[in-house]
Amino acid sequence: MLATQQRGNDPRRVTVIRRVVEIDGGTVLAYGHYGRPVVTFPSENGEVHDWESQGMVDAIGELLDGGKVKLYCVPSFDRESWTRSDLPLEERARRHGHYEWWVLTRLVPFIQSDAHTAELLAVGASFGAYHAVNFCLKRADLFPVAIGMSGVYDVAVQGGGERGDSVYFNNPMDYVANLAGDHLGWLSAQASLLLVAEKGIRHEVDLWGHDVPHDWPSWRRQIAHHLPRFV
Repeated sequence: MLATQQRGNDPRRVTVIRRVVEIDGGTVLAYGHYGRPVVTFPSENGEVHDWESQGMVDAIGELLDGGKVKLYCVPSFDRESWTRSDLPLEERARRHGHYEWWVLTRLVPFIQSDAHTAELLAVGASFGAYHAVNFCLKRADLFPVAIGMSGVYDVAVQGGGERGDSVYFNNPMDYVANLAGDHLGWLSAQASLLLVAEKGIRHEVDLWGHDVPHDWPSWRRQIAHHLPRFV
């Protein structure tokens, strides 16, 4: 399917290839014909089509049309994990493990084959930023770069109750402080993250000010500003 977009009064048109792909129980929307693969995680309880309906795809349309980026918008599992307010936090984290398994064993191999490269870029806004950065921190061999916009990186904001290994190993504010050895060395050498730097992990923080709302118009501007630097 082809989506053709015209920008304002500009007579030039941007044509973006759009595909609907079913991957073992999860629907993925794929855009573009060539370029660096970018995985986008929805905001909290978001839908797979949010990046298209909220204008994020349009915001990077020229990168897609120019063969700089292939975009893969993935579904959220938050409603069955992190935002299940009837469950203790540890059980929510265990359920998140099913989503992580799907991303790593089903989604990533498909994208690697489709884009003919092993390394992916992870992007997200709001709670989607948590997912992007968490995958990058844990699997920098697959996601060496993450862009997190207006992110929350402490899952404790989702609730209380029992906290064990499942929470610890999915909460950057817990496990980053204790990173050491080869994994920390890999992260320090490879990863570019919008997160704290106490462990020497390469990162950038870009503050846009109090006049920039926590909403899609801001994220459209931010992704159009930052993504071209990494592709």
